[in-house]
Amino acid sequence: MLKNTIRRWWDLRLPIALLGLAVTAAWGVRQTQGAPLFEVYNWVSRPFQANGSGQEQLISARTQELQARLLESEAQNQKLKELLGYVSAKKPKGIVAPIVGRSADHWWQQITLGRGSNDGIKTDFTVMGPGGLVGRVVSVTPNTSLVLLVSDPTSQLGVGITRSRNMGFMRGKGGNQAVMEFFDNVPNVKPGDVVSTSSFSQLFPAGLPVGKIVSVDMNKTPAPEAVVEFSAPMNSLEWAVIYPHSKEVEQKNAAGESSAPDGGEKQ
Repeated sequence: MLKNTIRRWWDLRLPIALLGLAVTAAWGVRQTQGAPLFEVYNWVSRPFQANGSGQEQLISARTQELQARLLESEAQNQKLKELLGYVSAKKPKGIVAPIVGRSADHWWQQITLGRGSNDGIKTDFTVMGPGGLVGRVVSVTPNTSLVLLVSDPTSQLGVGITRSRNMGFMRGKGGNQAVMEFFDNVPNVKPGDVVSTSSFSQLFPAGLPVGKIVSVDMNKTPAPEAVVEFSAPMNSLEWAVIYPHSKEVEQKNAAGESSAPDGGEKQ
């Protein structure tokens, strides 16, 4: 009888020990909030985590930064290529110049280019940008040129409608648009028409692209007016191209056109 009792007690030791171990483990997890289990899990799963380390995150961030820099460099390179291609299509050759100064107080009035008299630039030279006319050089130092933009309200130039040849003069509005006032009382003009410099301009060669018509007011007095949107991105210029311009040559050309049998619009 005693022998059977001892055997039964001995057989119960293993379940009791396992139960005690389970209770102790549960108490330990509760007291440590499962921290040891998390440590064990992280240690076991670390080889299978692709982006677990801080070093890999830094490498990924650096890679994204380099990609962004590369895209910016490619964009700058493309702009320069476009300008160089633009220059090669013109006669005579122009001088590519970066914009090195632009005051927030005179954003739409003036820009400073990083080329000057040492590069052969003189006052009244024509300044073009990608898309069309930008302005003219008004003062020069050995290494810089100050440009009066066509968007300046004090800037006025003779322009015409390419399609209908109606002429007028344009003045800046201090933004990416200008106002064109026509010489004719009933001009043939509509939104979308291309505007270029005319032979009446004393400051620029004829035929330079300026912009396009966005709206027309036929009831404006004393003459009809149209709003012109510049074709050059005046607000975001980074480079420009400078061309020589002789007032005497342009005056001779204008006189020749006006004396031709079919030439000239009346002012």
